[in-house]
Amino acid sequence: MTTGVTMATATRVAGVGTLVVVLAAGGYATADAYDVVPGIVTLAPPVADPAPFPTAPGAVEPTTVPRALGDLDPQVPLPASAQVQALVDGLVTDARLGPSVGVVVVDQLTGEVLAGHQPDAGRVPASTAKVLTGVAALTALDPAATLATRVVRVDDGTIAIVGGGDMMLAAGAGDPSATLGHAGLADLAARTASALALQGVSSVRLLVDDSLFTGPSTSPGWDPANVGEGFVAPVTALGVDVGRLREGEYAPRSPDPSIQAAKVFAQRLGELGVGVQGSPARTTTAGDAIELARVESAPVVDIVHYFLETSDNTVTEVVSRLVALDGGLPPSFDGGTQAVLHQVAQLGVDVSGARLVDASGLADGSSLSPAMLADVVRLTTDAAHPELRDVAVGMPVAGLSGTLHDRYTRSDARGLVRAKTGSLPHVTSLAGTVLDDQRRQLVFAVMADQTPDGGQWAPRQAIDGFVSALADCGCR
Repeated sequence: MTTGVTMATATRVAGVGTLVVVLAAGGYATADAYDVVPGIVTLAPPVADPAPFPTAPGAVEPTTVPRALGDLDPQVPLPASAQVQALVDGLVTDARLGPSVGVVVVDQLTGEVLAGHQPDAGRVPASTAKVLTGVAALTALDPAATLATRVVRVDDGTIAIVGGGDMMLAAGAGDPSATLGHAGLADLAARTASALALQGVSSVRLLVDDSLFTGPSTSPGWDPANVGEGFVAPVTALGVDVGRLREGEYAPRSPDPSIQAAKVFAQRLGELGVGVQGSPARTTTAGDAIELARVESAPVVDIVHYFLETSDNTVTEVVSRLVALDGGLPPSFDGGTQAVLHQVAQLGVDVSGARLVDASGLADGSSLSPAMLADVVRLTTDAAHPELRDVAVGMPVAGLSGTLHDRYTRSDARGLVRAKTGSLPHVTSLAGTVLDDQRRQLVFAVMADQTPDGGQWAPRQAIDGFVSALADCGCR
């Protein structure tokens, strides 16, 4: 009897427990359906598919950007050599150029010589020599490379500013959109002051290490007056505004651009509360010390554009030293010129008769032939050498830019000539390209190195008239 009662009681208890579980489950399911408690059951409407990723108004798939100018038509006939030669003959007898004139005119596409006068005879190139330096730089160096100006910690109370070849520093803040003044000493000072503050240093002794370059900083072939007259600065591993002592293209240059830059840097530090003890002194052993701060120049390709367009002698010499360093040669006048000619020779140009005393063309004693100059210019326009195109487009444009901005202004050749100028006392030269009236591109080089007294105006008029005649030439 007791056993039967016990079993019945257990059955009832189990049934009640089951009912409680069922009711609880049903209650939870109901609560889940109304999203009161977590669960997978819901009476809410289904979630809509996500909207497609938004498309910007007017956005389209990118297409190839159309070229502003098409390729030159190779089917355009060459100018008749006899007619081009007649223009050359008229030029070399022009009294405005004097008795020593060399000329060559070459078809850009084929390399055929159309006309010339003593094209293989060496003459003073003046600044047309800068074309060789530009070609050498863009074949030897990384066009995107920059030149670092660094500040390093020498010891607990001494820092040094170390030059990396940038003579185009701004005295104040740098301008990232510029080539001249791309990096600034105010920026370098601010970064240095921050690093010194972290070390608890508020006063330092300042050294300057410009030992990157070797040999004399001025060429024996330069007129000593050139520095004072602003045509060139001593070539050093750092400088402010290419060594200028005041604003102006031909302002006098400092006799020691590195020390001048260090003094400006000390002034910038002082403005930030960092005391500088005494005057900056030179050292040659700071290059491997711990770096505190740095600024970087514009890329090498922009620097090449700058010296081609402005014909800056100092910057050209700096770049030639960088080419020498890359080639394992001394970064000096001799090493720079050897490196430049070596790089040009590597491109297949015959340099056997060439002589460069400096890389800028300012010194006495350099000699290049019109034919060699034309060969180098033609290389810069050759599709097989795209790395040299920045030399071609970096040269001044007639009537529009650089040292040709005020020439050809009333000529139909305006905008159709890209060329490098060359000017020294009794020397006037021009080498570049011109489009004739049928859009055939011609390469030319004109070199006159015994021009009469009276300056540059008359010989330039003679050369510009000749090049304008090439641009107007039907010559069929």
